[in-house]
Amino acid sequence: QVHLVESGGGLVQAGGSLRLSCAASGLSFSLYGMGWFRQAPGKDREFVSSTSVNGRIIHYSDSVKGRFTMSRDNAKNTVYLQMNSLNFEDTAVYYCAAGLGLDGTIAPDNSRRYNYWGQGTQVTVSS
Repeated sequence: QVHLVESGGGLVQAGGSLRLSCAASGLSFSLYGMGWFRQAPGKDREFVSSTSVNGRIIHYSDSVKGRFTMSRDNAKNTVYLQMNSLNFEDTAVYYCAAGLGLDGTIAPDNSRRYNYWGQGTQVTVSS
């Protein structure tokens, strides 16, 4: 059974930083591209970042580019999202997702291309 478990969320002041982690189990992690999505109250789920199976191709949404950094550690079956310069608009539940074979070249921001999802971790930024 596949499990994706996010951690690291919490309450932070505007301008602060958080580091999210997503630990995967029950799958061949190195075969999966990974993504981070988020959903704010009353809004649709939106793409944040993705990494290809080998970690060499990383995409970011325009709203987080330059502030967030995604990485993966295949030895630990874990992906990370370092979030700096957080602002109120970053408040959301953050989800990690795994997509089999996603190489980062075709629509990594399409949530339907991901096979497995975590339960999410809440990030709240106070202004």
